[in-house]
Amino acid sequence: QVQLVESGGGLVQAGGSLRLSCVVSGRILSSYYIGWFRQAPGKEREVVAAIRWSVGNTYYADSVKGRFTISRDAAKNTVYLQMNSLKPEDTAVYSCAAGYSYTPNTYRGQGTQVTVSS
Repeated sequence: QVQLVESGGGLVQAGGSLRLSCVVSGRILSSYYIGWFRQAPGKEREVVAAIRWSVGNTYYADSVKGRFTISRDAAKNTVYLQMNSLKPEDTAVYSCAAGYSYTPNTYRGQGTQVTVSS
């Protein structure tokens, strides 16, 4: 079993920044990917960034490339999502998940709200 707990969401003005954290506990396999997803009201859940736990390879959705950065601190079992140049359309519930691909879906966290005001 793997547990994921997110933090760092909040309200920010357009152009601002936030850093989300995802603390991962339990049996973390080296083959795992950890991904950040978001779901806005009325929209489908989408992956915005993912990282391979063992080697650090990353994936980004086109909509966030150049603005968001995913990273991990293995010593703290934590994955971060640094979000810069935020836009109102980035408003969503952000959650992290663990699994076996760049769209990991085996284990999920509860999520944290990010609201970007214009």
